[in-house]
Amino acid sequence: MSPGRSHLVEILLPKETGKGQPIGQHWLDCFLKELSDRFGGATSFLRAPGQGLWQSGGGTEKDSIAVVEVMVEEIDSSYWQTLRERLQRELSQEEIIIRAQEIRRL
Repeated sequence: MSPGRSHLVEILLPKETGKGQPIGQHWLDCFLKELSDRFGGATSFLRAPGQGLWQSGGGTEKDSIAVVEVMVEEIDSSYWQTLRERLQRELSQEEIIIRAQEIRRL
């Protein structure tokens, strides 16, 4: 990746499926390999999961998440939308957050 501007894409993954099953290490390893093969690398933060709380239907829901990061030069919105939809199906989730921010490599 050339110096200068690029994008950091963050994928917020639940540690459990929407059905309450833990997401296995094999699935995560395969997902990281898929991203690494496509983009040349990926970083995961799995061992110290983030905790999320949000309001839903008059109650508070809680989730434990892992973050996967990928650096890309250009954002292919179609690819990321397709990936998000696939992850939502595979992990039985209403919504998977994939976000990007422009960064400047120093």
